[in-house]
Amino acid sequence: MAMLGKRRPSRPASGHSGLVRKPSSKAEQKEGDSTTLVVERLAHDGRGVAHTTAGKTVFIDQALPGEHVDVAVHVTRKRYDEAHIKNRLTSSEQRVEPPCAYFGHCGGCDLQHLNLTAQRQHKRDVVTELMARQGLTLGPIAALDGSSEHYRRRARLGVRVDGQGNVLLGFRAPNSHRLVDIEQCYVLVPALNELMLPLRQLLATLEAPRLVGHVELLATNEATVVLVRQLKAHDQDMARWQRFAEQQKISLGTWLGRETPVLHWNGARNNTGPALQDVLNLEELGIQRVKSLINDPPSSNDEGSKQLTLRFFPGDFLQVNAEVNQKMVAQVLAWLKPAPGQQLVDLFAGVGNFSLPLAAAGAQVAAIEGNPAMVERITANADANQLEVHARQADLSDASTVQMLLSEHQHIDAIVLDPPRSGAEAVCQVIGRYNIPRVAYISCDPATLARDAAHLVHAGYRVKQVAVADMFLHTAHLETLMLFEYEG
Repeated sequence: MAMLGKRRPSRPASGHSGLVRKPSSKAEQKEGDSTTLVVERLAHDGRGVAHTTAGKTVFIDQALPGEHVDVAVHVTRKRYDEAHIKNRLTSSEQRVEPPCAYFGHCGGCDLQHLNLTAQRQHKRDVVTELMARQGLTLGPIAALDGSSEHYRRRARLGVRVDGQGNVLLGFRAPNSHRLVDIEQCYVLVPALNELMLPLRQLLATLEAPRLVGHVELLATNEATVVLVRQLKAHDQDMARWQRFAEQQKISLGTWLGRETPVLHWNGARNNTGPALQDVLNLEELGIQRVKSLINDPPSSNDEGSKQLTLRFFPGDFLQVNAEVNQKMVAQVLAWLKPAPGQQLVDLFAGVGNFSLPLAAAGAQVAAIEGNPAMVERITANADANQLEVHARQADLSDASTVQMLLSEHQHIDAIVLDPPRSGAEAVCQVIGRYNIPRVAYISCDPATLARDAAHLVHAGYRVKQVAVADMFLHTAHLETLMLFEYEG
C-alpha cells in the first residue's frame, strides 16, 4: 500500500512480454540505422512496397514506385517490416507537393503526395489484382471521378484538452489515437471548412470543454449542421453553442449523455427530428421521370419533377461525396435501363439512394433493408416524392432469409446490391438459383467484392461492366461498381 498513488519506477524491458515487440532474428538494425531500398510498387493501402536483400517485405510510408529511399524500420514483424523514409535519394515523376499543410501528420488523406491520375490508376489496379486472385479477368474499367478538392460534406472532428489546458480540434494521426490539431481541412466542402476557425474559437471559451467528445459537421443542400457530442449537460456552455449557431446561421444538434446519448435540436429545430435531406438530380441521372401511381405527380414544369429528395437523420448512412454519388447512381441506371413494367429488387437499400431513382424511371421496386429505421426512411422518402416503393426489413446476412425473399417474386429483372464493408456473401451464394438476368453490385470494399464476385461467377454470372468511383479523393479507399449478367 506504500506505493498507492505514486508512479512506479521504470524497469528495463525483459524482452519476454507479449506487449513488447521482439525484433526479427534477421533484423540487425539499431535505432537510427537506415537501409537503402528500391520501391517496387504500391500496396493496396497506398504504402510503397520493397524487399530487403534477404527477401523480406517492407511497407514504406509515403514512398512511390521507382524511388530509391533510405528507410528506418519502426515496426518489425515475422514476415514483414513497416518503415518510414529517412532520406529520399530519388523521386518518382508521379510525386507532387501535397496540397494540405497537415499531410503526414493527420491520418485522413494518405495519398496527397501522389498525382491525381496515378491515384486513380492505383485504385483501378487494386480492383484488377483482387479480382485476378479469384481467377476473374476484367476488361476496361470506367472512372467515375469528381472534383479534386473540397468534396467532403460530412466529417467528425475529435475534441481534446491537452496537458497545458489547450483545446485541440482535429483528426487522428495515422495509426494512432493522438489528435492532430488543425485550423482548416483541404477536403471539406467550403461551408464546413469555413466553420473550422470559429469552432476552435468557441471551444476555447467553453467552461467544460472536456465534456465535448467530438463535433460532427454536415453540409446538406438546405443547411449546414453541427452535431455536438456532449457527455454531460452544461447549461452555460450550451448557451454558448446556441449563440454560435445563431451567429453562424447553422443548425445545431446535441447528442447528450454518455452511454445512450439522445439527440436534442436547438433553436429552429426541435426534438421531433431533423429536416435534413439529400438531393438527386434526375436530368443528371439521365432519366425522365415517369408519372407516379400515387396521388397527382408534379407537373413536368415543376422543379419537383427534376429532382428527388431523400430525407435522413443524423447517424444514417450518407455518401460523403455528393458529386460522385450522383455519378454512381447514374451509372447503375445506365446499366440497368429501368423502365415501366420491370421488377427490380434493391438490397441494402439504405434511405433509398438507388430505390427512388429506379422507381422514378417507372420500375416496380422492392427495397430490402436490415435496419427497421431505414425501412421507415425509405417509405417516407417514397411518399414524399410520390413514388411507389415496397420497403421491408429482413436479415440479408442469412441465406435462408434471402432465399425466401427471392422466392416471393415470380420474376425479377435485376437486383441492386449496395452492402456495407462486410459484403453480400449470403445473397451471392443464393442468387444464382433464380436466374436473375442482371445484378448491379456497389461495393466500398474491393476485397469482399472479389469474394462475392467469385460466388456469382461460379453460379453462372459473367462480369460485363466495371467502374471505380473516386469517392474518397487522396485516400486509398474506393468504391467499385460491377454489372453481372446471367449466362447459365
